[in-house]
Amino acid sequence: MAAAQSHADTRGHESEQAVAERAWQTVVWDDPVNLMSYVAYVFQTHFGFERDRAEELMLRVHHEGSAVVAEGGREAMEMHVEALHGYGLWATVRQADPA
Repeated sequence: MAAAQSHADTRGHESEQAVAERAWQTVVWDDPVNLMSYVAYVFQTHFGFERDRAEELMLRVHHEGSAVVAEGGREAMEMHVEALHGYGLWATVRQADPA
């Protein structure tokens, strides 16, 4: 019985660790204020995206309401959000869905 208990505890710990290690995402949301060209400009300026990629993400924000523009560690994603707020964009951080 103790072995079964120990095995269950180990599996639970691994799943908690896997959740903690999941990537984080920076999400940009559609807003009624910023021009589409400005949003694409911010994506090019801040993230260094090529024009086509910046416009693709901008259109996703415009048509779908939001787009994931970056993925990585939590602290880096929080820094992106803070910078995007400085540009006047609506952005949030969220944990990525498990694969």
